[in-house]
Amino acid sequence: MAHLLMVESWVGSMSRLLPRAIREGGHEFTFLTRDLHHYLGTAPEGVRHPLLSARHVLTADTNDAGLLLPFAERAHASLRFDGVITSCDYYLPVAAGIATRLNLPGPDPAAVENACRKDLTRQVLAEAGVPGPRFAVCRDHAEAVRAARETGLPLVLKPVDLCAGMFVRRVDDETGLAEAHRALMDFPVNARGQARAPVVLLEEFLHGPEVSVETVTFAGRTEVVGVTDKSTGGAPAFVETGHMFPAALSDEDDRAARETAVRAVEALGLDAVVAHTEIKLTPDGPRVVEVNPRPAGNRITELVRHVTGIDLAAACVNVALGRAPDLRPLATGLHSAAIAFLVPGAGGVLEGVDGADEVGEAADVLELSVAQPGTRVGVASSNNEYLGHVMAGDADGPGARAGAEALLARLRPQVVNR
Repeated sequence: MAHLLMVESWVGSMSRLLPRAIREGGHEFTFLTRDLHHYLGTAPEGVRHPLLSARHVLTADTNDAGLLLPFAERAHASLRFDGVITSCDYYLPVAAGIATRLNLPGPDPAAVENACRKDLTRQVLAEAGVPGPRFAVCRDHAEAVRAARETGLPLVLKPVDLCAGMFVRRVDDETGLAEAHRALMDFPVNARGQARAPVVLLEEFLHGPEVSVETVTFAGRTEVVGVTDKSTGGAPAFVETGHMFPAALSDEDDRAARETAVRAVEALGLDAVVAHTEIKLTPDGPRVVEVNPRPAGNRITELVRHVTGIDLAAACVNVALGRAPDLRPLATGLHSAAIAFLVPGAGGVLEGVDGADEVGEAADVLELSVAQPGTRVGVASSNNEYLGHVMAGDADGPGARAGAEALLARLRPQVVNR
């Protein structure tokens, strides 16, 4: 039995999947957080949150590395950890730093920082010759206007240090650029109380379908588990509306996406990580959108498990312990699995979701989740505002996406203004 230190967590599916993988691996963990209340409200009513299955819960300022590293050393001297783990992007660099400080397995903190900061990712990959969009890092609006004029519109404006598509916007003119830049600058602190970098990333708008490549890197070798497709909506935002695994691609596109993702992971110097690399398949070839040095969110890890039997959460636990992950596929009876998200189109208060009982009884449903009545609803501008999802599988071919979307169409959210 190993003992892991978990430094913070996302409040979504990974806050359940990682504790489950730790427990099923025969291990235990200590949970380290600056604010336990951030998590307690996310458990279903009457159910103990999986994070509370921790052997210990420690409280410290996880946003202050200068204080956190000595605190972790003292905790390690008393509790003895075998690895350090987190699912939350905002704490990936500090978790890697703790592992290094404690002489435990883990990735290079500088490599993780370069992957988590989108501007640094762009610079590292460009220097390594890994294909990506033309880009500019801008310190103020005037600099952004100059860069936009040089690069040409349309562009994509991004924060360099946020997640879930927050404040990522397509910009078609200078008025839109000013509005997108102002909105981002009015959000100086993220949801975890961390001050944001006061810069924006402008990128060439890339045409073509987007996919993600799920990989595991251990002992210097990157293995591709598979390629997932993505659909988006909510323009000018980029809200993920669904995914299917495996992506229905030609052999050529599949191979190009895999090779590009491996090049990106290697260029960043990432090791001992499960990664989720997003790639646009443009007419000019694959282009890296971003590299996330953690398992995919939005239930993609579960799509992979339903089809291949490979548990990427368990792989994340194993590489954190310095152990080779088991990536052997198993027969699951499914050829494809897909998820479709219920995205709000109007603001108000959710009274209920009609059709949920019937959809939940459909034969090909793998998972159904809908928000509770009384939920305050806003028009979705990121991946944080779903009203639920439906996951479906196809035993015979790549029909899971069509199945999930057909089931989603039967869900009718009742939102009222009040």
